[in-house]
Amino acid sequence: MVWGVAAALVANVLYSTGFVLEKRALAGMPPLSAARPGRVLVLLARRPLWICGAAALALGFAAQLTVYRTLPIAAAQGLFLSGLVLLLVLSSAVLGERPSGRERRAVAVIGLSLVMVVASLSGSGEEIGRTAPAGVLLALCVPALAAGLALYSAAERRARRRHRQPTTGVAYAVAVGLIYGVSSLAIKGVSGHLEDTDLLGSVPALLASPYPYLLLLTGGSGLVLSQTALQRCRASLIVPVCSTVACVFTIVSGTIAFDEPLPDDPLRLLLRLGGVVLALTVLLTLPRHDADTPPEGIRT
Repeated sequence: MVWGVAAALVANVLYSTGFVLEKRALAGMPPLSAARPGRVLVLLARRPLWICGAAALALGFAAQLTVYRTLPIAAAQGLFLSGLVLLLVLSSAVLGERPSGRERRAVAVIGLSLVMVVASLSGSGEEIGRTAPAGVLLALCVPALAAGLALYSAAERRARRRHRQPTTGVAYAVAVGLIYGVSSLAIKGVSGHLEDTDLLGSVPALLASPYPYLLLLTGGSGLVLSQTALQRCRASLIVPVCSTVACVFTIVSGTIAFDEPLPDDPLRLLLRLGGVVLALTVLLTLPRHDADTPPEGIRT
């Protein structure tokens, strides 16, 4: 358990650093469009600072594999939310973003949810799921991917309207969060197929599963959509909402797909579920529009 918690905290540092570096690099780039993914990738590849941010995210992915091998999926996602506190600090210090008082209070609630989830791990001997039935996995993931893409398209259409009220980017973040939620399930499945004693020998079974293909699909689409959204909106808003949506989707769908039982002890169950509910509450109470900015066209 200790190694899993440590790996989750390392992943949080890497993810927060990576997102802030990417946001900093995006500020000096031409406007990105999700409708032109090839152009997006070419522009990103030309920015050394963005590449450094992407490398940090890749290392965070490696740490995430360790977390999923040692902690239940619900607990792991609760720990990942703690990185939002560091992200708020970095976005303020490095990017000059100033979150509202309401957003700062939301992060405080997330911090409380982290404490509750960690407390729910005390004395835990819960079984760690390794694989999920392909039919169940796809039944959960395909609708989520479709909903994410549809929501992102709807947000793009609204962004093109004249005299619209400026959006904070919540719709973009929810859409990307659904895609990354599916990606988290794919990472969980990949981690379960990798054998420490025979890494190469586990490759054939991994390739016969849907996990690597889901990971490639969500990784590619999530990259283009997230960078477009991150360029247009504040990182201190986009990343917390995206992370919260991905967390809740992963906990609910992952617990079902990988058949990981929740804690039997009533107190630990209350702490685990309470932490998730608090994180979801943050998403539902965040403002959808920047109140202090007059209506305008598409923001870049």
